[in-house]
Amino acid sequence: MKTIKLSLLCLFVTAMSFASVTTSEKAALVALYNSTNGSQWTHAWDLSSPIESWYGVTIKNNQVVNLSLEFNNLQGILPQELGDLVYLKHINFGLNKITGSIPSTIGKLNRLETLNLSMNILEGSIPTSISDLSSLQILELGSNKLTGTIPTEISALSNLVKLSLIDNKISGEIPTEIMALTQLEEIVLANNELTGDIPFQLSYFPKLKTFMVSDNKLNQEYISVINGNNPNMMDLNSGSVITDND
Repeated sequence: MKTIKLSLLCLFVTAMSFASVTTSEKAALVALYNSTNGSQWTHAWDLSSPIESWYGVTIKNNQVVNLSLEFNNLQGILPQELGDLVYLKHINFGLNKITGSIPSTIGKLNRLETLNLSMNILEGSIPTSISDLSSLQILELGSNKLTGTIPTEISALSNLVKLSLIDNKISGEIPTEIMALTQLEEIVLANNELTGDIPFQLSYFPKLKTFMVSDNKLNQEYISVINGNNPNMMDLNSGSVITDND
């Protein structure tokens, strides 16, 4: 009898572990695993184990709040179901081999504070739905194969501190709407196909420390400031100068 009770207790604990997140959240995690060749990940998940034990997954209050799967050999596309992980605050999928485009459903993650998809093989344009990420502070999409323009809707990201789109194939002019992002500390747009002129003065960004737009198709070269002091009074048109005051 005692053995039966212990067995039932174990089953109950296991059931509670699996029930720690919503069905849609678990389904989204499984979709991510399957669409990025999870069996070949450096740290693969055991889908029969409790979600709390899955590598890179952080759960708080029965909600998936963090996915840290950087440098984990993710190969394949990001599923639309990613948008069902509505409690996420941080995504780091950097340094993988993710292909395809950024799913438009990413805009459903309005609690997201960090989105790092850098150093993958992503293509297509930045979805306009990214403007719905009202809590976003860090946006890192560098070193991919993204095309299209910088969406003007980016102006809605009023909490953005870091904007890094370096080393892509993004074209068109830098939108004036970026001027609305007064919390920015880093603007990194180098190594793209941007044209025209810089449509603002650095003084619009009182907290700015890093500014990089080199290796584009702009009308002229502009100053690059890397981890420097606030460059409010600097003349952008004085040529290509790199400073490092760290």
